[in-house]
Amino acid sequence: MAKQERGLRFQPTGGNRAPQIPVGKKQRLTIERLANDGRGIVFFEGRTWFVVGALAGEEVEARVLGAHGKVVEARTERVFKASELRRPAPCAHAGRCGGCSLQHLPHDEQLALKQRMLAEQLSRVAGVEPQEWAAPLSGPEFGYRRRARVAVRYDVKAKRLDVGFRAVASQDIVAIDDCPVLVQALQPIMQRLPNMLRRLSKPQALGHVELFSGSSIAVLLRHMAPLSDADLVVLQEFCAFHDAQLWLHGEGEPQPFAAGAGLGYRLQQWDLDLAYRPGDFVQVNAGVNEAMVAQALDWLAPRSDERVLDLFCGLGNFALPLARQVREVVAVEGVQAMVDRAALNAASNNLHNVQFFQADLSQPLSDAQWAKAGFSAVLLDPPRDGALEVVRKLATLGADRLVYVSCNPATLARDTVELVKQGYRLKRAGILDMFPQTAHVEAMALFEAS
Repeated sequence: MAKQERGLRFQPTGGNRAPQIPVGKKQRLTIERLANDGRGIVFFEGRTWFVVGALAGEEVEARVLGAHGKVVEARTERVFKASELRRPAPCAHAGRCGGCSLQHLPHDEQLALKQRMLAEQLSRVAGVEPQEWAAPLSGPEFGYRRRARVAVRYDVKAKRLDVGFRAVASQDIVAIDDCPVLVQALQPIMQRLPNMLRRLSKPQALGHVELFSGSSIAVLLRHMAPLSDADLVVLQEFCAFHDAQLWLHGEGEPQPFAAGAGLGYRLQQWDLDLAYRPGDFVQVNAGVNEAMVAQALDWLAPRSDERVLDLFCGLGNFALPLARQVREVVAVEGVQAMVDRAALNAASNNLHNVQFFQADLSQPLSDAQWAKAGFSAVLLDPPRDGALEVVRKLATLGADRLVYVSCNPATLARDTVELVKQGYRLKRAGILDMFPQTAHVEAMALFEAS
């Protein structure tokens, strides 16, 4: 007699579950179009494939990086039929390194892709188009990055220290000693960095390295255990050879090895020098940053008798140039340490018509004392999650012009909905090519009261 089965038996609710696609599987695909992030899209056997390094119309062999439900992420391994737009990637690590995703696309086509991305978000989410499209604000497509974080990890099994950048869709490290998007001043440091780090006595205690180029060059080493005297000598000699400051980040905040060392950058058009510390937000593209500030002030058209509000002011990147042109600037930032450094930057540049305040900018501004008197114009440069709560109350400040600098077209479009509700119209918009060779889009929008 057969043994009786006990308990419940579950039956499928309908249909057959599609088998998972294993990582590493190769598949031949014909790409249908480009996604907003520059990856190729193809719908194949009931799944949506996103393929890094592929262009519309191409026939490629793609290697699976990961699969989640009906979405497959993959990387181009071979191109059987190339698009007429395809160019040879200038960097030998393109396609494996996760830092650049568009090197196979000519720069003018990269700009067109980013323009389409911004226009699509504004149209689909906000239902608007600017009265005028501004030409893309761009600079050199290589040699622009003045700040970079270099990944460092000790492979215990292989007894090897890996130094480079994270791979596409992975925590793996692509060994790199030559990165064409870095500014020239950082290139020799990047080339010699791996060998120097491998000379240190406790490679397993190393975290990451950050490189900076501004008014000074600096190398910051994150470490999880105290460094030996011999290791400090190696680091000092390396930095001395490259005429760079040495910064160490163990417990607490990053500190310069030599007391009094400082970092900064210059805004030449306004004769301004801004100091910062590792960990502070600064734009990585110096040329586009200065052009961005100039365009923002041109669009805002501040007059000498006006009171202007700068939200998410950071170190004073916009506030200090504004203070050169108007009666008064009120600058607001969420992080007190940044507020303090911005105030020091104003004082060191002999600017006394700008006031800095700390406030939670995820909340409305209506109760803030500094907002009571109102403003003629507003400039805001929020993080990727935008400024929804702030923009909901902007009309109460009385500003008739607003410049919104965005690093995320999706949240810019969402916030545009609120601004239109308050009676603002989208006068002008355009992209800022802060990160050539990537699909990252920055944008600027000018709103005027109706």
